[in-house]
Amino acid sequence: MRRNRAAWWFVVPALAVIGVFFFLPVLAALALSITDFDIYALADLRNLRLVGLRNYVELLQRPLFWQALGNTLYFVVVGVPLSIAISLGSALLLHSRAARFKGFFRTALFAPVVTTLVAAAVVWRYLFNTRYGWLNYALGGLGIAPIDWLGDPHWAMPAIIVFAVWKNFGYNMIILLAGLQAIPAELYEAARIDGASLWRQFLYVTLPMLSPILLMVSILTVAGYFQLFAEPYVMTQGGPLQSTVSVLYLMYDEGFKWWNLGSASSVAFVLFLLIFAVTVVQLRWMRRSGVA
Repeated sequence: MRRNRAAWWFVVPALAVIGVFFFLPVLAALALSITDFDIYALADLRNLRLVGLRNYVELLQRPLFWQALGNTLYFVVVGVPLSIAISLGSALLLHSRAARFKGFFRTALFAPVVTTLVAAAVVWRYLFNTRYGWLNYALGGLGIAPIDWLGDPHWAMPAIIVFAVWKNFGYNMIILLAGLQAIPAELYEAARIDGASLWRQFLYVTLPMLSPILLMVSILTVAGYFQLFAEPYVMTQGGPLQSTVSVLYLMYDEGFKWWNLGSASSVAFVLFLLIFAVTVVQLRWMRRSGVA
């Protein structure tokens, strides 16, 4: 009994924080999503009415929602594997025995994570500038015509993906680097004695030992990338032709531009259900694979 009480004393503060900052907002979003809460209800709660599932029905009938969902899925499907691959590659290079100045490169590669997003986005907007951007200048040196990176609907989302990956891959790199450092050296020595090449050591030693960490990294990255907002808000304002509008950006417009807080809450709850479903699928797939 004493041990149980001591355990609860340690667990209760964490549960209280989770309840206040997770469960209560989710329940509040669910409650608001079945009302017509708008600027008039904000001024006088007597104008508030229950509308049931009307917000959800109208949301699913809006072409803009499906476009925003498609943009978000495109960002996740392309950005997440690219981010994890670059993070893992960087971690492997930093963990290599041949690497020099490891402390410097760890700091340099992690620096974008702690850099203010707005400041970084302004710099990248200059890099993507059609006339004066360094990227088009380099392409011009190769004889390629300038590309309107942020003004062309076909190139705006890839440009944002490149910026987001550069901004965030350092976080996963540090986690994966810690995982690599925790792998016993005896496993690699045994693999070398058995004649395993570097590629086979990576396939049969590194990846299996990193699997739990890769699972955690993939879940965190997918959840983060589904919440795409700041990058298009700063760089393209959802354009051109709404090609970079995400689900979270649509929620922001509904809630803070048009003050349709009930409709915005329905968007938020749909996004929550989508992230939850994808996370469950990831966990089940990993368990069937014997990772988790």
